[in-house]
Amino acid sequence: MLESGFQSQLIKDLKVIFPGCIVLKNDPNYIQGIPDLLILYNDKWAVLECKQYLGARHQANQAYYVDEMNKMSYASFIYPGNKGEILNELQSAFRNRRQTRISRT
Repeated sequence: MLESGFQSQLIKDLKVIFPGCIVLKNDPNYIQGIPDLLILYNDKWAVLECKQYLGARHQANQAYYVDEMNKMSYASFIYPGNKGEILNELQSAFRNRRQTRISRT
């Protein structure tokens, strides 16, 4: 599956799992490395960087922004192989005020 197809399906899934959430696609040309998706849900937020597969190439600064934004709220790389795990972590993060975890690259 292409990354764009995975991302489109992921957005649909997020809207089912988190009713009423707002999912925004970030402009990759505005700030290089900012994660693809911003999810706003109730009083919380998260960002996800979509990848086609585990070893997919990272753009400059992507790991930096995922790590920094994970310290603020929740951020992660997501791909088809870890989608279930990341969505479970996201559910937990949205239930809790803060969640400390190590980002996966």
